[in-house]
Order: sequence, then C-alpha cells, then structure tokens
Amino acid sequence: MADSFLILAQAAGPSGAVNIVFILALFAIMYFVMIRPQQKQLKAHRELLSRLKKGDEVITQGGMIGRIHLVTEREVTLEVANGVRIRVLKSSVSGMIPVGGETAAKTEEKKEEK
Repeated sequence: MADSFLILAQAAGPSGAVNIVFILALFAIMYFVMIRPQQKQLKAHRELLSRLKKGDEVITQGGMIGRIHLVTEREVTLEVANGVRIRVLKSSVSGMIPVGGETAAKTEEKKEEK
C-alpha cells in the first residue's frame, strides 16, 4: 500500500520548488501583460483630465463630442451644439479630439508624400 502511494506521489508532478518558480513566473507575466499597461493608461488618463481647459474638444465615454465651456473640480460643461450645454463628470472624458485644421493638413501631407 505504501509503495503504491509513493508511486502516485512521484507521478503527481515535479517538486515544490519548481511549482513555486512556475507560479512566480505566471505572476511576472501577468504583471507585464495586464497590470503595468493598465497603470500606464490610468496615469495618462489622469494627466489628460488635469490638462482640460476651456475651448478643448473632447469625447466622453458615452460617445458625446463637444467643446469644453466650463471646467470645475468634478464636472465639465460641454457645448454639444450652439447654445446646447450638458454637464458630465470629468472622469467620463475619455479623450481629446485634435483640432480639425491640423489633422486635415497632416492628411494632405501624407497624400503628397505618396
């Protein structure tokens, strides 16, 4: 009986040290694949929110596009059409939209290079 149990224990897998190294390797991979990029993205989003000012064109997480009319500590007032203003949480701003003239000029430069 004892011999069969010993054989099963040996067949079950490698030693405990190899298991610990394997688990540590998995945590390292998870850190570099998931946690670190998410922390970088969060830092970039906080920087974006701190740079918001009146006149910037932004897009919210819900897909609303508008020009900033007023910025407070927690809220942003967006003008989405002439005279139409909405209040959204500052944290819901997902990105800035580049000025239309600059992107059109860059697009024309790319066409000329081809």
